Amino acid sequence: MNTKNEKKGKLKKRIIAELAVLFSFIACWMISWIPVKESITLDLSNDGMDETTRVVLITDLHSCYYGPNQNTLIRMTEKANPDIVILSGDIFDDKVKSNNAEITVKRLAEMYPCFYVTGNHEFWSKCVDEIKDYLRSVNVHVLEGECETIEIRGRKIDVCGVDDPTQMKRSDWLAQLDRAYSGCDESHVKILASHRPERVDIYEQYGFDLILCGHAHAGQIRIPFLNRGIYAPNQGLFPEYVSGAYQLKNGSTMVVSRGLARESTPAPRFFNHPEIVVIDIR
Repeated sequence: MNTKNEKKGKLKKRIIAELAVLFSFIACWMISWIPVKESITLDLSNDGMDETTRVVLITDLHSCYYGPNQNTLIRMTEKANPDIVILSGDIFDDKVKSNNAEITVKRLAEMYPCFYVTGNHEFWSKCVDEIKDYLRSVNVHVLEGECETIEIRGRKIDVCGVDDPTQMKRSDWLAQLDRAYSGCDESHVKILASHRPERVDIYEQYGFDLILCGHAHAGQIRIPFLNRGIYAPNQGLFPEYVSGAYQLKNGSTMVVSRGLARESTPAPRFFNHPEIVVIDIR
């Protein structure tokens, strides 16, 4: 009898333990769906002005749903009150319908100057030209190796951008980068929007003040208390460039967003909130 009771007790404890693990798993997954704002302040300007320029970085939306009319994402951006918005690729997806991405960019462009570069999924969709045409139609600045100068309260900022290289020859991608940088003025704050964070060795050959990237999804599953993820495309296991600000050897700062992809990802996010990044430039 005692043996039976002991077996029942052990089974009960095991079931409780397994349920606790299951509920913890579900809770972590659900919490990791909540979008957050990451704030970064950078001293990049040498113009002697006391003004702060605020940039919001949005990447890797993958046309995911953020409430009716994308209100959750739009309100987060409105609260940040940016001067400009940078869309660094994979705003659209190759499998998820474009509705949410179209709503997002249209609403943002009605409120702020918006600059966009492609990600790999826009090319994989085989609709990249149509996507660019739509973005231009709603007044988003599509950058394909260009440099555009914007003046914000007296501060001049060169916003450059390059296409994602997924379907480009290396020489063509480098030609875009050369062309973009050649349009910069050394007295301006020089920003590069590029989807890929892993190309640090190339970015270090230029004099951009700030490089804004996505793509890594923060390694999808983040290791708690460490700014490292499990796996990122084009970086492999335990990738180095996943989230936040990185100082490059040439003095440039590269900021990598964890992105906003949720239901589009084959693996769920863990310990890895989707985010917008708010960058204050002084």
